[in-house]
Amino acid sequence: MEDDPTIEEKGYQWMRGHLSGFLRFDGERVAIKIAPLPDGRFVAPVMVAMLMAADTVMELPDDGDTDLHLMMSLEKFDERTDQSGSADRWRTYHGDPPDVNWAWITIDAAKFQGYFIDGEVFQRPNTLDKGGSMICRALNQSKIDTVRAAIHAQYRTDAADPLVVGVDPSGFDIRRQFDIIRLNAPEGRVISDEASAVSVLTALAKEA
Repeated sequence: MEDDPTIEEKGYQWMRGHLSGFLRFDGERVAIKIAPLPDGRFVAPVMVAMLMAADTVMELPDDGDTDLHLMMSLEKFDERTDQSGSADRWRTYHGDPPDVNWAWITIDAAKFQGYFIDGEVFQRPNTLDKGGSMICRALNQSKIDTVRAAIHAQYRTDAADPLVVGVDPSGFDIRRQFDIIRLNAPEGRVISDEASAVSVLTALAKEA
């Protein structure tokens, strides 16, 4: 099979738009939700059995050939001694956790549309992390109507109480009542600060 120069980017964007799926381990298949961390890893509340499993694979299923399988390594951490606030990051995205055990997640490799992709592709450090929370706060305070319009333009659906919970150079993570949706920046546009975030969001809202 010839290399597809865009398949890695397609796989990454698919993963960033689907932060919930199923974790397969030791013959089990359990629903799981993950949240991105500033260094490119992810975090999730997990079962003890997941931490003990030799192999863990997260499935992000869809109809057709868009299934993404992520081979993962889980590292347990104690929320009480973690200074980075990883668990709170997950709560910001998903609410109250179903489990009390926490794990940092490293993606080792992936299978997407018949291709095997190196895990580093899916772990991009967020260069906006230091100012990201301020950007999210500003958008939630003054641009929430624009957020709603952008969601409607991209998904053809309305969101009563959307909340911007994450921003990175390539898009926004929006929390709705029951899920997280992704607003990707238009091709060629990069979010670097609050002004560019507003500009990108406004462009998304104006899309037909």
